[in-house]
Amino acid sequence: MLRQLMTPRAARGIPTGAAQTTRAPRLGERLRQLRIAAGLTQTDLAGDRFSKEYVSQIERGKTRPTADTIEWLGLRLGVDAGFLQSGVSADERAKAEAILARADALLEEGLLDESIEEYARALPAVLGTGAVELHVHALKGEAMAHAHNGDVKTALAMLGEARVVVEREEFSDIDRAEVLYRLGVCRYLLSSISTAVGLFNEALALGEQSGLPSDELRLNVFSWRSRCYRRQRDYEAAREDVELALELAEARHDARALGAAYFQASVLAERDGHWVLARTYAEKAKAQYEELSDRANVGRLLNNLGGLEFLLGKPEQAVDHLKHSFAVALELGHEEEAATAISSLAQIHLRTGDVQRAEEQALHALQLIGDRKNMIDEVGNARLVLGRALLEQGRLDEAEVAFGEADNAFAKLSSGSHRAAAWIAQGDLATKRGDERHAAVLYRRAAETLQDFRF
Repeated sequence: MLRQLMTPRAARGIPTGAAQTTRAPRLGERLRQLRIAAGLTQTDLAGDRFSKEYVSQIERGKTRPTADTIEWLGLRLGVDAGFLQSGVSADERAKAEAILARADALLEEGLLDESIEEYARALPAVLGTGAVELHVHALKGEAMAHAHNGDVKTALAMLGEARVVVEREEFSDIDRAEVLYRLGVCRYLLSSISTAVGLFNEALALGEQSGLPSDELRLNVFSWRSRCYRRQRDYEAAREDVELALELAEARHDARALGAAYFQASVLAERDGHWVLARTYAEKAKAQYEELSDRANVGRLLNNLGGLEFLLGKPEQAVDHLKHSFAVALELGHEEEAATAISSLAQIHLRTGDVQRAEEQALHALQLIGDRKNMIDEVGNARLVLGRALLEQGRLDEAEVAFGEADNAFAKLSSGSHRAAAWIAQGDLATKRGDERHAAVLYRRAAETLQDFRF
């Protein structure tokens, strides 16, 4: 199923910028209008609780009343406190919050197209409340839906808008940190790994200085920062972040967060060659997602388990897992996940000698990926498998093109190991052509990249 992305806000005729959240009269203006309509003077409204001067300060916007004061003033004026504060009734706000809650649930379930549509449906109700916190909520949620749907540019624009709004005094450092965390995710998806790490670090610092509970923020940051460290080949730092994420997830009894942390732990264990441990972590992650009936992440874990079963010498079980993963992804309309599964199948068929099927499946994976900018690593992997399959068939010129495209894709990643794999493949091609000198240069370059020292 081809994803139908929602167009940006401006293209839908919806104004952008923080100004759109302040269309309703300010609290002070609203208080004055309601007081006059009730036939009360400032002294009458103040009663014996406040002074006339304090009411005047509120009306002129010189002071911000507490929630208790707003509640008391609402009772005195016979209006809903929510209406006094934001200009809308509690029912109108509840309607906007209900639509946002549904959009959030769809996003959590991985139903990205549906969640984008629901956030768009929520926007008029949200803007109608004049509540800036709901507007930021909507911007953050829809941005993440777009980001994971491959439209990171739109996500960054929305988060940039949210970042401006949360600088207002009514927002806390936790609110600002939440926006920075999401910007970090977007930068990771664009392979700007150093920038992502900087944003994650800034989010953690803001959360700590806020003095407010921030366990959920910290858990999310640790989970995503560990991926960055893994891409930078700082595996010790990646492991530390995964352990911190697991500790927080277990303390919160958060099945979804546990699933994500176990998944990252599995990937790190696989990298270290601890394949049985990696499989154990992957099975634990899969169990968490099965408990949540999260088929999308179950499908991703099946792909992970397929690779591990192959490494453990069980190719038949590996193929079964990967076929199941591919079927789940197609059923859910997740072409990116389907591409990842079919690319993994291509690697298995390449390693088991079925090079023609490997070629077909690598091409299928590339077709599914298309021009998605957030799948550069999978583009490189599929190109590498395709080149290897062509090399085995003696189609050297075609293999050279595929390896070059793999190298170009990996050059956009902050991962030396990926580029080294492309150089080794190009070295094998040079060897096949009898150009031992060029092959030696490529092998040496790969070896230097994979070592902590230079020869």
